[in-house]
Amino acid sequence: MSSCLSLLFLFPLVSSIMAAEPPGCKIRITNRGLEMLKYETQKFVEEELSNITMPEMKGKEGRFQYTITDVKILELNLSHADLRFLPDVGLLFDVQNSSITLSFHRRILYWFFYDTGVINASAEGVNINTALTLGRDQQGRLKINNITCDAKITKMRAKFSGTLGRVYDFLATFLTTGMRFLLNQQICPALNHAALDQINSMLETIPVRAEVDKYIGIDYSLLSDPVVTSRSLDMDFRGMFFELADENSSVVNYAVDPVIREYDRMVYLALSEFFFDSGMFSYFKAGIFQMHIANERMPKDLEMLLRTTYFGTIMMLNPALVEAPLSLQLAVTTPPKTSIKTSGATVAVTAVVTVMVLPPGKPPVQLSSMTLEAKFNAKVSMKGKRLAVHADLRRFKIFSNQSALESLALIPLQGPLKTMLQISIVPLINNWTKRGVQIPLADGMDFIEEVVEYHNGYIVIGANLHFSHGLRDMIQRKIQEDANSDNSV
Repeated sequence: MSSCLSLLFLFPLVSSIMAAEPPGCKIRITNRGLEMLKYETQKFVEEELSNITMPEMKGKEGRFQYTITDVKILELNLSHADLRFLPDVGLLFDVQNSSITLSFHRRILYWFFYDTGVINASAEGVNINTALTLGRDQQGRLKINNITCDAKITKMRAKFSGTLGRVYDFLATFLTTGMRFLLNQQICPALNHAALDQINSMLETIPVRAEVDKYIGIDYSLLSDPVVTSRSLDMDFRGMFFELADENSSVVNYAVDPVIREYDRMVYLALSEFFFDSGMFSYFKAGIFQMHIANERMPKDLEMLLRTTYFGTIMMLNPALVEAPLSLQLAVTTPPKTSIKTSGATVAVTAVVTVMVLPPGKPPVQLSSMTLEAKFNAKVSMKGKRLAVHADLRRFKIFSNQSALESLALIPLQGPLKTMLQISIVPLINNWTKRGVQIPLADGMDFIEEVVEYHNGYIVIGANLHFSHGLRDMIQRKIQEDANSDNSV
């Protein structure tokens, strides 16, 4: 009885483990990448705080009545700022012992004397502690779920100008206390808006489900919340291609789970065999792995060799077809399969090649059907945010589907067909694959200085990051795109 109960308790655990979907794509951002992001974050925070607006302040102290208006932040010195990972939470932006310089207009009434002027003030000992909780939304997109903020200004000094500037110096302590309180109250709301609204809008530029071309799309939805340690931010993406004509279809991932062990570069991208196989499967379903070679697309030397090889067959069928054009129909029979080893990546392709004669005005006549097995070396590269693959023919063989004797007769065709693949078909494939597919990075961020490493079952690309646009520019571009989209609707 006790053993049965134990099994009942273990069953949900086992089921959850079996149901867990392994990622086809992983991204790690390291402390080095965060160090570069720190500069952009610091600039962004300075710009946000510079735009703080403060309400008019009125009051009375003894016989003095005062009004403070037109508060302007002139300079922020956030030189003692740090951005680091907060384990199990997200990011921590910490500002210590920094300063803010500001000015505001005063209007002061003392008995019957009325005076106006500018007050220059400086806030010192500015400390801001902001923690960003990272997660994923319902669509599987990275987002800031929550922000906790604590801002404190240790002291504030003011210097009066104007006719009675020195007379009002005794008011400085009172006024700066009020200004310090108001400024403290404005910092965190400004940063909350910046993180939850503006930065999240920028994160929306990271593709979750996007079209690759007119045949297939890519699913980069996060499978779980990001994993944050003191050294890195790790994200697991589905990394699965799908046919646009059947967007709800999916491919089961049986591939090895990619492992990223390095921390030396700013960012790492890991892709399993599933990532590439799902792309091959989707293209296969879309029916694009078929080719018809005839007339001007048929190389003359290959046509001559085919005519010589099948001369007897043609004569037996109908001697009148001797001068009729010949064609090759190539159709991949199963989705191509990717294999990634430490020595490199290969793609295995199996296809049926049908040789046909084309009588004028009549249906094609089949002369022969053969199986083609080819293996391609696949070299993976990155440029900016686009992942591309370059293929080279490695192995090639053909054999008859009908008899071993016919397979022997096909040996002379091996060389010309291989040459046709190398000269005609492989360049078409490379021209197609060099366009690449975008990886899940926000607009304005690109990979540079990439290094590709091959492991058993997956590849890891280590790189540094380059910002082609500042954080503010990236956010403004997204806002403008949304506005243009709304106007078009």
